[in-house]
Parts: sequence; structure tokens; C-alpha cells
Amino acid sequence: MPGRLPPAMRPQHQSTAVDVYASNSDLYADPRLVERVDYRRRFKRHRPRTRSVVLAPHGGGIEVGTSELCLAIAGYSPSTRVPIGQTHDYWMFEGLRTASNDELHVTSSHCDDRVARAMVSGAAHALGLHGCTAAAAGLEDHDRAVLVGGRDALLRLELLTRLRRAGFHTVDAADHPVLGGGDRANIANRTKTRQGGQLELTTPLRNAMFAENSRSDRRHTTTEVFWDFVHACRAALAAREAPTN
Repeated sequence: MPGRLPPAMRPQHQSTAVDVYASNSDLYADPRLVERVDYRRRFKRHRPRTRSVVLAPHGGGIEVGTSELCLAIAGYSPSTRVPIGQTHDYWMFEGLRTASNDELHVTSSHCDDRVARAMVSGAAHALGLHGCTAAAAGLEDHDRAVLVGGRDALLRLELLTRLRRAGFHTVDAADHPVLGGGDRANIANRTKTRQGGQLELTTPLRNAMFAENSRSDRRHTTTEVFWDFVHACRAALAAREAPTN
């Protein structure tokens, strides 16, 4: 298929498996895929734009729980999408299949969705939300942990501080070779300042955020763990937006 990278050159993602698609454009061009059946794109762009944008490049069934987190951290109820406080722009790509959503994974450094790039390039700050296995993070299988990365050192520090205060097992992933979010091409780092934040949540942590972890029920059954995480992230973004930063 045109635009596809040869196997040896395709990007690697968290599980070290090879992505099927070289970019979002490559995926969108596949005639075998149907938007709103296999995948969908959701976003909210304010006028005027907000200073921060929240991203879930692998939402829906790809990295489970990141869609709901994206909405809530952006200031919207995951169940009703009604504002719950200060709101931010957001963008997400979601896998809608009942199985094999991992085939729709496009590594963040190859995200070329026009809307996503336009939103991030106009923002001062960005926060990308991802899911990973505990093993990929170098942790025990049961670890409820979050790896905090990205090129924005100030945002990373705010996230580390506030998530730790909220009782979460946090890991500074600045130097992690795969999950650190340091690639300049990473969609979260395509802001006005060419830096952003990235969170990689382990599967056990994401599982703890929903009483019923299914596509239809997640948005209605968010737990205290979910909201503690959301409030910490929102506080970190607010601190990063403060004039002193």
C-alpha cells in the first residue's frame, strides 16, 4: 500500500511490536478501514484556543482508558461530555473494533493527523496520554504506575509532584528509551515551544480507574482512582499555565 514503510523501517511502540501503518494518513487511506466502524476521531477546538491541549492518540480499544482520561483532564465528564470546570482543547484517535485494535496503533512520532497537528502547533502546552504494560515499563506485572515523560521539563515536574502527592506510583521517564516521550516529532512535543508532556499508565492502574472496564461502561463507572488522577493532572496543567511559568 502506498506510504507504508518496509518492515525493517516501521516504528516501534510500547509492546515492541511493529506498527501496521506508517502514519495516520496511511491508516486513513486504507480502503479496508471504515471511519466510525473501525476507528473514529474526536476533538474539541475552542475559539479562542486554549493554552493547553490534551491528547489520546491511541484511545478507544487501543490503549484502554485513555479516551475517558483525555475528556476528563480536558474538563469534560466522560459520561455526558458536560464541562466540569476549566476546559482545554482535546484530540483523540480511537479504535472501535471488538478485537485487534492494536493494529490501529500509530506511534506518536508519526501522528500526522491535520487537526491534531494544527491544534498542538497553536498551543503553548500539550499532554499526551498513553497506556503501557507494566513489563514494558520495567515494572512488576501488578504495578499501578505512571511514567511521566515528554520534553517539557516544567510540566513533567508538576505532574510528578502532584501525582505523587495524590498517592500514585510515579516514575520519571525522561530517560526511558521507549516510553520517555522525548522525540521531537512526538505529537505532544509539536507545540509552539516544541515541548510537551507524556504519561504512560500501566494496565493495572488503568484497570483500577473503572468499576466496569468495557467500552460501553467505562465512561459511566469511573472510580476514585480515576478522579484523583484527573485532578492531579489538571492541577499540573494549571500550574504550568500560571504566569510564573
